[in-house]
Amino acid sequence: MDNKTRSIVSYITIIGWLIAYFAGKENTDDVLKYHLKQSLGLFIAGLLFSIICGILILILPAIIGLILSYISYAFWILAIFGIINAANHAKKPVPLIGKLFEDKFDFIR
Repeated sequence: MDNKTRSIVSYITIIGWLIAYFAGKENTDDVLKYHLKQSLGLFIAGLLFSIICGILILILPAIIGLILSYISYAFWILAIFGIINAANHAKKPVPLIGKLFEDKFDFIR
C-alpha cells in the first residue's frame, strides 16, 4: 500500500486510521502525516460533537435534538472532502475545522 492509499484509508473510520498509521510507520511522507493529523482531528471533533449532541438531546425538546443529529452528518461530508484531497495528494485542510489540527498531534512523525 502506497502513501496515497494510506492517506485515503485514514479517513475511513478509526480502524482505517490505525491501519494507515501503523502501515506507514517506516516510509511516511509529509502528505501522509498531514492527512493522518487531519483525519484524527476530524474523528476526535466528531466524537466530541456526538457526545455533546447526546447530552443535549436528553435536555432539549425532541425537534432540536433531531436537528442536531442531522448536523452530525456534516462530519461524514468533511471526511469526503479529506478523501478527495488525499486522492489528489494535496495538503489542503478539511473545511471549517482542518486548520485547527495542522500543528497538533506531534506523535505523528
